Amino acid sequence: MEKMKMMLVDDEERFLSTTEKLLSKKGFSVVTAQSGADALEMLERSLIHVVILDVKMPGMDGIETLREIKRRHPLTEVIMLTGHATVESAVDGLKSGASDYLMKPADLDDVVAKAEEAFDRRRRLEEKIRLAQSKRFMKSPREILKGAEGEA
Repeated sequence: MEKMKMMLVDDEERFLSTTEKLLSKKGFSVVTAQSGADALEMLERSLIHVVILDVKMPGMDGIETLREIKRRHPLTEVIMLTGHATVESAVDGLKSGASDYLMKPADLDDVVAKAEEAFDRRRRLEEKIRLAQSKRFMKSPREILKGAEGEA
C-alpha cells in the first residue's frame, strides 16, 4: 500500500521544523514549505497526498494557495490550519475545497487523524476514477456476444 506523503505549509519556521520532526518520528513522509508559492512549486515536482496549510501567511495567503492547489492538483487533499480561527475563514476554506480545518496549536494526534482521513478520502476517489476508466475500455457481455454474432 502506498505511504501518505504530507506537506506542511506555514510561514513560522519553528512550527514547521518541530511538526516535521514529530511527524517523521511517527513514520510519516513530510516536506515543508514556508509560503504558498513554495508549496505550489514543490507540488509541481513531487506527488503530495495531503497538505496542511496555514491560513494567515504573508504574500499569497492560505485561501489563495488552497484555490490554486485545487485548480492545479484537484486530488490533493488540503487541511486548513490557523491560529486566527474565524468562522469566515473556515467557511472560505471549506467552500474553496479544503477537506477539513484545524486550529493552532493543533494537537499532533489531531493532525495525524485528519491527515489520515484525508488520505483515505483521496484513495477512495482515485479508486473510483480507476474503476470508471476501466469500465470505459471494458465491453459488456452483451457487446461481446453481439460482436461474436456479427462474426458468425
